Amino acid sequence: MGLPVARLGLLSAAAVLLLRGGCAGSHSLRIFYTLVMGSSQDVPRYIVVAYVDDQLAAHFDPRTRRMLPQMSWLHKMEEEEDDSHFWDLTSRRVSTTERRFKTDLAILHSYHNSSRGFHSWQRVIGCDLSKDGHKGGVYQYGYDGEDFISLDQKTLTWTAVDVRAQVTKRRWEAEPFIAQSRNNFLEQECIQLLQKCMVYGKESLLRKEPPLVMVTRRIQYNSMETLICRIYGFYPKEVDATWRKDGEVWEQDTFRGGVLPNSDGTYHAWLSIEVDPKERDRYRCYVEHAGLPEPLIVAWKEPAFVSNMGLVAGVVGGVVTTVFIAVGVSLYVKKCGRSPYRTASASRQDFESPPVN
Repeated sequence: MGLPVARLGLLSAAAVLLLRGGCAGSHSLRIFYTLVMGSSQDVPRYIVVAYVDDQLAAHFDPRTRRMLPQMSWLHKMEEEEDDSHFWDLTSRRVSTTERRFKTDLAILHSYHNSSRGFHSWQRVIGCDLSKDGHKGGVYQYGYDGEDFISLDQKTLTWTAVDVRAQVTKRRWEAEPFIAQSRNNFLEQECIQLLQKCMVYGKESLLRKEPPLVMVTRRIQYNSMETLICRIYGFYPKEVDATWRKDGEVWEQDTFRGGVLPNSDGTYHAWLSIEVDPKERDRYRCYVEHAGLPEPLIVAWKEPAFVSNMGLVAGVVGGVVTTVFIAVGVSLYVKKCGRSPYRTASASRQDFESPPVN
């Protein structure tokens, strides 16, 4: 029996949370926990995944009760004397968290007199470290796929999202050490772990791969047309892309897709603009990225004539590229799902595909 999507919300990682909120030159660590309890035995009950800079770093294997590294450079921790027991300690802590989650979920169920069926208790914890040394953190919980309660690091108090969470807020604030210990984790242990990741994984996490940029065109029925700027294969994820008309930034009639990951660890994005065909040559896609020595400025060009065999090869190549991109997004969405912590103001376009040519 499948688990209702509305009930679960987030199984492992939050696409919006991962792909938004980072600044240029920043690095992040996020750990996502999900416990699902219900009458059926054929659903994943406890899922834990860790992401470093939006890349899957480790996941919890419920059969072996261990956190398993997913990046080759994370295995280096086992080779260093100071970190040789890192994965053993981490696995035990994750197992202990599952027991605590079960207690929390049982308490919530009794407090709110919840109906029978599936219920989920989720947590995301993590920290950010920017190039200038600025630090940030998040410690947030979700219940049944919705925002529930989060830690305010400035006041060391808990922010309840709705009336249901007020009971938990009062209970946790009656024991101040709960907020203090969570904050200490964010400011100390989490930052130290992120810094350690930056040392072990510097060749991967600090690399710079420049984007490939292409402008395509789609004819509209209203005598207008849409220019689509497609940006592929870049890392890190921070990219600044705009449409410019006669050299000036032009946001009018511009639509943007979110910056989304590919299966190879790079990213892709797109932005489109509706234009009058008579003014098409006045528009350029302007792309800035850390992997580029200077901005890329790309205009739409009339496709060159090719032979039939060349045309077939081009079409096949385009299909293969599209399939690879679709697989990358599909794999990520299947792993990540949607976040129960996503705010109502988040744009729907962040999850949409670019217009079809």
